[in-house]
Amino acid sequence: MWTRKCVSGLSPRHTAALIVLLIACCCRFAAPQEVPAGKKLSTFGSERIVPFVPTPLEVVRRMLKLAKVERDDVVYDLGSGDGRIVIMAAQKFGAQAVGVELDDELFKKSSDRIAQLGLEKRARILHENMFETDLRHATVVTLYLLTSINEQLRPLLEKQLRPGARVVSHDFLVHGWEPEKVEKVTSENGIEHTIYLYVRP
Repeated sequence: MWTRKCVSGLSPRHTAALIVLLIACCCRFAAPQEVPAGKKLSTFGSERIVPFVPTPLEVVRRMLKLAKVERDDVVYDLGSGDGRIVIMAAQKFGAQAVGVELDDELFKKSSDRIAQLGLEKRARILHENMFETDLRHATVVTLYLLTSINEQLRPLLEKQLRPGARVVSHDFLVHGWEPEKVEKVTSENGIEHTIYLYVRP
């Protein structure tokens, strides 16, 4: 009854967003929780600091286009989930693509998918902590994390990324950086997504 009354007063777009949120809360991945200031995920473990919520493929495509990914780029996706960004960067844009995924099951699933597609020469998944990843070879970094996690990653990105490297974040800002571009993308289910493009000076 409570749900029916709440939904009846919402616009179709907000209703769709609420349904997606309810489904996410019911799945086996925990809801997003902000990490206390100063705390980082530094060891392997089962506790998830960011839930796995797949980026819609049309948003993935727009993220890579906004970053102007080409064959000579090296794309790193931090928290790569099922590997869809890595796979599209390699398969559709011809880039060298590297995913970083801590979760055992997602690491195996995405690695197996890359092998099935015959993309091993252009794509791979690292089974490691994103805070300990060497990003010095990256020309593009993609993110779909929380704002608090982006903030904790910022020192690593500032230290390791070369001038001109692009960082593309889905829905969450990198505080302290000024985006070069901000774009809105509406997915097939009618939900609006925001993409932030940053270029390292």
